[in-house]
Amino acid sequence: MGGGAGTRLFPLTKKRAKPAVPLAGKYRLVDIPISNCLNSGFRQVYVLTQFNSESLNRHIADSYQFDRFSKSFIEILAAQQTPEDARWYQGTADAVRQNLRYFLQRPYEYYLVLSGDQLYRMDYGDLLQAHLQKGADITLATTPVDRAAASGFGILHSSAKRHIFRFEEKPKEPELLDELRIPPELLKELGHPADAELYQGSMGIYVFNRQVLIDALANDRDDFGKHIIPASLQKYQVFAYIFQGYWEDVGTVRAFFETNLALTDPVPAFNFFDRINPIYTQQRSLPASKLRGTQVQRAIIADGCVITDAHIDRAVIGIRSVIESGTTIHNSVLMGADLYQAEAGEPKPGIPPLGIGRRCHIEGAIIDKNACIGEEVVITPKGKSNNVDGENYCIREGVVVVPKGAVIPAGTLI
Repeated sequence: MGGGAGTRLFPLTKKRAKPAVPLAGKYRLVDIPISNCLNSGFRQVYVLTQFNSESLNRHIADSYQFDRFSKSFIEILAAQQTPEDARWYQGTADAVRQNLRYFLQRPYEYYLVLSGDQLYRMDYGDLLQAHLQKGADITLATTPVDRAAASGFGILHSSAKRHIFRFEEKPKEPELLDELRIPPELLKELGHPADAELYQGSMGIYVFNRQVLIDALANDRDDFGKHIIPASLQKYQVFAYIFQGYWEDVGTVRAFFETNLALTDPVPAFNFFDRINPIYTQQRSLPASKLRGTQVQRAIIADGCVITDAHIDRAVIGIRSVIESGTTIHNSVLMGADLYQAEAGEPKPGIPPLGIGRRCHIEGAIIDKNACIGEEVVITPKGKSNNVDGENYCIREGVVVVPKGAVIPAGTLI
């Protein structure tokens, strides 16, 4: 599912779909579920797109190509008007419903529905095997969450045998949360204390049997989480697949920011260095990064960067980043650039070249792609409100965001 507008990640989604947002210096969010599919042996994949989808479509086309004689494919299904339906996708279930005729053309017996904007590594083969063993009509992937986080999730309540019989959307009342706790027998099976205050949060990952999917969508309900799943609990055999690995929904600016910076830890919770189950992305013919006189602490530096006499501490530096001398980057995510200044031609008078100029200080910030930041620019959220809209920047949840292609003149203080 790659069609949402991603309003909570604005302005990172101002010019791109949410799954196309750059991640960890060189990847895109959509690379995570696609890589999980490939590593699980699932090689017939549809990507449903709608909002600002050009860069997402281009990335998928450039990144994932199979032997023409195999049955493998990653096919983009963009929102379109048809004689049967002239509307845009109204929700996740409506997106699948509008494309159901394509899915049913092939003799698939099981359908796996995934979100395009989460960071995790899962073997979907294990998920499907659990679905088959339980004789389920629908299986939902869930993750244990504590009481503080439960109010931000759709919470599913199941028996000790993982049969789901109740769903509550973002419950907040203490009495209701008490009722929704994971049963003690199941907690012990999962390796937690029997009295732990844990709940099954929906991950937005579903397995449907073929006919069940057809029947469940034979209505005008728009969303899986809000409509289809709650209505299915009394009608079908719905089971939970409880996933206890690392999982993060990077749906907000703060979550996206913290998730990226956490990758600079010595042993991060999510491992991009896994050789057995790698994360795939577009293969670019970029040179190795070049650093001169630069001090680096806790950083990820992607391909093709040129960094001169800079100080970098706890930062993600994206592809083709150019950072000039005397600049300090601290607690920040730089997404890099789509090209070098030499490829773009001479900058217009008064416009800084692509990259970060001399003697800048940047902290607590996300600098989106192709930003042109002049000399002696200071960017910091210190002393400001948590949510601000500026001329060429904004602050969301205490993080300064410089949008894609923004121009910050020399000497600017943000």
